[in-house]
Amino acid sequence: MILGIETSCDETAAAIVVRDQFGHSTIRSNVVRSQLDEHAAFGGVVPELAARAHVTFLDHIIAQACREADIALADVDAIAATAGPGLIGGVLVGLTTAKALAAALDKPLLAINHLEAHALTARMTNGVAFPYLMLLVSGGHSQFVLVRGVGDYQRWGTTIDDALGEAFDKIAKLLTLGHPGGPAVEAIAKLGDPKRFKFPRPLLREARLDFSFSGLKTAVRLQAEALAPLSDKDVADIAASFQAAVSEVVSVRAGQALARFKAELPDASPQLVVAGGVAANRAIAAALADVCEKAGATLIVPPIALCTDNGAMVAWAGAERFALGVSDPLDVTARPRWPLDLADMKVPLQ
Repeated sequence: MILGIETSCDETAAAIVVRDQFGHSTIRSNVVRSQLDEHAAFGGVVPELAARAHVTFLDHIIAQACREADIALADVDAIAATAGPGLIGGVLVGLTTAKALAAALDKPLLAINHLEAHALTARMTNGVAFPYLMLLVSGGHSQFVLVRGVGDYQRWGTTIDDALGEAFDKIAKLLTLGHPGGPAVEAIAKLGDPKRFKFPRPLLREARLDFSFSGLKTAVRLQAEALAPLSDKDVADIAASFQAAVSEVVSVRAGQALARFKAELPDASPQLVVAGGVAANRAIAAALADVCEKAGATLIVPPIALCTDNGAMVAWAGAERFALGVSDPLDVTARPRWPLDLADMKVPLQ
C-alpha cells in the first residue's frame, strides 16, 4: 500500500494505491486539487504561485487521501513522490514532504520520475503487459517511448520545440479562448470547418519520429493576423483547421512508430498506450483509433482522470518499483529535467 504525492505542475495531488502480489491494483483514494483558478488570469501556469499553493494545500490533500482510503498514514508500506521532471519549486514541495514523512514514520521513500508514472498508468488501469509503445502528449511533453519494463525505456521520438499541449494553450491564447487551451480549442473547433485553412504539417515527410509544432503555431498566428478582426466563424475555422493539422501529424507519426514496433519486436503484440492530458481530445483519439485499427494494434487510453497529473499514477509507479525491491535514499535530489531513458532509471537485477 503506497502513498503517492504529485506536485510537478499545477495539480496538488495525493493517493493511496494497493498493488497485490499478482500485480493487480486497487485505488483506495485519489485526491486532486486543480489550480486553474489561481492561474486563469495569467493565461498559463505561474511557477511561484503553483509552489505556494502546493505548500498551502498538500498536507490537507494527503490527510484527505488517507481519510477516503480509511487508513492511518502509518499504515502505508512506502511513500512515493514525484522527484522530476517539472517546475522545480513544486517538485521540491512534494519531495520534501515525502522525505519528512518517510523519516518520521520510518518508511521507505520512492523518488518517482513523472514520465515513468505516466508510462506505467496503463498497467494499473488495464493490466497491460510489457512491452508496449507509449505516446505521451501533454502540456510539457510529446514523445514516443518504447516501454520494455519497469525502469527500462527507449525514447523513439520527441518534440524539438513546443509540446502539443503547449501548442494548444498558445493557440487558445491567440484566439482569446481562455485557459486551459486544449478543451477550449476542441470545443470551438466542433463549430468550424477543418478544411478552410491548409496549415503546415511539420516534419511529416521525414522518417524520424520527432514532432515540431512551432511552425504550425506561427502559420496559425499569421493567418489570424491577416484576417483580423476575427469573426466567430474565423475563430472556429482556425481552431478546426489547427486541430485537423495536429491530428494528422500525430496519427501519421503513430503509424510510423507502430511500424517500427512491429519490425523490431515481431513476437510482441503491438499496443499503443496514450497518456497525458491531450489524450482527452476526441479528434486526436479518433485519428489514433483509426491508425491502430489499420495497423492491427491495440489502442489503450486510461480514464482521462488518470491521464492527467494525479497521485494514483505516482503511487502505482512507486508500487511497481517497490515490488522489485527498489527504494531511494533520503538525500535524493529533485530534478527539473529527467529523461526517461537515462541509465539511472534502470531497476537493478534481482
